[in-house]
Amino acid sequence: MHPTEETLKLELNFTDRIGIVADLTRVITSQGFNITAMEVLEKENVATVYLEIATPRPVPEQPHPVENAFSQLEGFLTLNRVRTLPRERREKHYQAIFDGVSEGIIATDETGCVTTVNPVACQILGYQANQIIGQNVQTITPSSNILLECLGQRRSINRQETLLTPRGRVAFYASAQPITDSSHRFMGAVVLMKDLQKVQRMAREVTASPCPTFGSFVGKSPIMHQAIELARRIAPTDATVSIRGESGTGKELFAGAIHFESGREGPFIPVNCAAMPETLLESELFGYADGAFTGARKSGKPGLFEVASGGTLFLDEIGEMPPGPQAKILRVLQDGLIRRIGGSREIPVKTRIITATHKNLEEMVREGTFREDLYYRINVVPIHIAPLRERGEDILDLAQHFLNLLAENLEKKRQKISSAAVEKLLSHHWPGNVRELKNVMERGAILSDGDVVDPSAILFSHEANQGHLVKSVQPELKPLKHLTAQFETGVIQQALTEMGSIRKAAAKLGVSHTALIQKMKKYGVKVVTKQTIGLKKHQQNNPLL
Repeated sequence: MHPTEETLKLELNFTDRIGIVADLTRVITSQGFNITAMEVLEKENVATVYLEIATPRPVPEQPHPVENAFSQLEGFLTLNRVRTLPRERREKHYQAIFDGVSEGIIATDETGCVTTVNPVACQILGYQANQIIGQNVQTITPSSNILLECLGQRRSINRQETLLTPRGRVAFYASAQPITDSSHRFMGAVVLMKDLQKVQRMAREVTASPCPTFGSFVGKSPIMHQAIELARRIAPTDATVSIRGESGTGKELFAGAIHFESGREGPFIPVNCAAMPETLLESELFGYADGAFTGARKSGKPGLFEVASGGTLFLDEIGEMPPGPQAKILRVLQDGLIRRIGGSREIPVKTRIITATHKNLEEMVREGTFREDLYYRINVVPIHIAPLRERGEDILDLAQHFLNLLAENLEKKRQKISSAAVEKLLSHHWPGNVRELKNVMERGAILSDGDVVDPSAILFSHEANQGHLVKSVQPELKPLKHLTAQFETGVIQQALTEMGSIRKAAAKLGVSHTALIQKMKKYGVKVVTKQTIGLKKHQQNNPLL
């Protein structure tokens, strides 16, 4: 722009009519001004025209001549100076999105000349934008070029690419698409690139067992809300947390949520201290050196404190831990150092420790069965999870939640809880807490024929063991998982016998054909119909058949 010129950006409003643009163009031309951009928007009989024009600099503090000229036009309403035109605002918005996406993007015209490239693509390829824009894509990546193939074949192509760039060989996943205009004329191609290492990391995160979050917790009781708020406040810190609560209250889920909210990059590793003997517990926690004992690996083995470094080690049922490991854990908490069994080297670890127990540690300290110094080390931030009987307002929400989960797993219609079943649930003492409630609702969903779970299907452990289950389930003291499998097997066999086909049996049971086949494979159920039963009887009566 010439020093004696200025750019003028205007918003003009007219009563909508034919010929507004022609009149504006005539006025601008007669004044000797140059139109840089023009955009017209129509709404509710008002035509808004946005103009960007290059004009000679006017005399200071006097009306601009072009403003006077526009105000004389037919239907003129208002004129305002603006800083940004709608087109500019859109372009800046699109550019921010383009530069902010996680994929690399390169676009070319129909000849293969690069017209657009974003920062992520520059990072992947190892070039600056000014080294790429205007270049033919063949000069940048001459061999096995997905963009050239897309330009030549004019079709979508998706595949893994490996290129030799100034920063070395780089692998990425590429997705190329042809670009066409509104008349379907070919205009070029665009490729989206994703760094293969990032793709693989995302795949690992998706397939890994998800850690619970406090947002996924079900319940609205104030006592639970207070515990969650405290846990959220201390999660980002390095404070050692001691979770107290009865068996079945969800202490491990709570610990996992604290780890998730902490943002730590290391893993969350739970250890049940009551499930392992002292010697095995020590080797698992602290690892062992080469040749520490007969049968040890030649290279030794890192302990869970090392594996969890940068993450969280959850020591469940720490009240059951023998005195030997107690002393070693105290050393880790004090100095952040561990020594493998049979080793002499001190290994630094940055592992957060969360402990949990259902026992009264204070009483154990008085009795001398738990180290007092360790007690004070792990009890920096105690969090108490209330038993379910003190969280009555959470029972119904949790019960319906477990029903919905089971419906999703079995691919069946969701069930509701009858008012009589609700009364039965609320009157129970819940000695097994949330774990018991989950088992009861799974049992109720299986025993209910319709869409409503009635009180007859709500069977607590003592009722199930007294023979209240249907005859196909034996009232033996077996794990609920075994009883559920036994019951489901009987129901599936009965449905197959009566209906004569898997598809009809699935419809009868209210599940999908695929879900029933999976259940049959799981339990080893064969298709047995009334016809095959009659044939077997006939064969028994006729040995020659």
